[in-house]
Amino acid sequence: MASVARPKPQRLNPAAEIPARKAGASGNPAKRAQDARRATTSTGAPAPTGVRAWIAGARLRTLPLGIAPVALGTGAGIVALPERGLWHPLYAVLALVVALALQIGVNYANDYSDGVRGTDDFRVGPARLTGSGAARPRTVLIVALAFFALAAAAGLALTILTGHWWFLAVGAAAIVAGWFYTGGKRPYGYFGLGELFVFVFFGLVATAGSAFVQAGTVNLEAWIGGVGIGLIACAVLMVNNLRDLGPDAAAGKRTLAVLVGPVVGRILYVAFLLIPFGFVIFFGLLYPGSWLVLFALLAAIPAALITLTAKTSKELILALQLTSLVALVYGVGLGLAFAL
Repeated sequence: MASVARPKPQRLNPAAEIPARKAGASGNPAKRAQDARRATTSTGAPAPTGVRAWIAGARLRTLPLGIAPVALGTGAGIVALPERGLWHPLYAVLALVVALALQIGVNYANDYSDGVRGTDDFRVGPARLTGSGAARPRTVLIVALAFFALAAAAGLALTILTGHWWFLAVGAAAIVAGWFYTGGKRPYGYFGLGELFVFVFFGLVATAGSAFVQAGTVNLEAWIGGVGIGLIACAVLMVNNLRDLGPDAAAGKRTLAVLVGPVVGRILYVAFLLIPFGFVIFFGLLYPGSWLVLFALLAAIPAALITLTAKTSKELILALQLTSLVALVYGVGLGLAFAL
């Protein structure tokens, strides 16, 4: 029986492929839309279309970054309550809706902005909605704004229920920061500041905010936990940008990975990923259930080793998936350790 040739994995240095892609790419989004059926991913497989394309555009593997800080912050808030049984499940649900809707909105906004800017013309990773022509740019923009609106609506409901009207300013800042990550004339994500955004909003703000809506205060558990989950969120972004390092550099997108280079970027990734487990050891002295969170190292250590030695995009995608799993176990695990 004749053997079927398998596509070779994409190497991390795609410089040889980028000029050819750029030469054949059209700067006109409408023209790219006509080529949607011919779009392919870096593995040579057809790019997803229809509902599958929209699900891929939501980047489900990043959603633990929305779940983890809310779970952790809610558990920290329960600790601060005079009576632990009097926590507010509805507040936690609304905070979760805010975090997830903001995360998905940022993902679609990033897809739209990178697509219309032409950054994705250099892309060799998984195809994006706008860049591949799988969806009209205007449609992607509308969907991004719809998720931002959903986050704002949930935030408004939470503000009305708690009576803390300054929440509106925090929510507005989060939405603006989410848009200008890759949107606008000078997006800060193109100048190495993406990790700062995820650390602040998907670490400190989401964790401290989730604790505050429960207890009306932010305790040490929330602040330290927020730093930990914020660093893991930075690790997720770093490994994602290490995968896209070649195309981003060619497109002029100066992520932190591009600015510091692949060697330092890999070291930073390992630091972002493993430092938070020092906080777990500290919490273990106060909350015995926290020790169970160390089981997340079963995913963290392989992810670190893969990232340090990876030679293909496929390997870094696996590391990204493992890192997202670490974020979920870390946030939910510490939240339960605090609450119980």
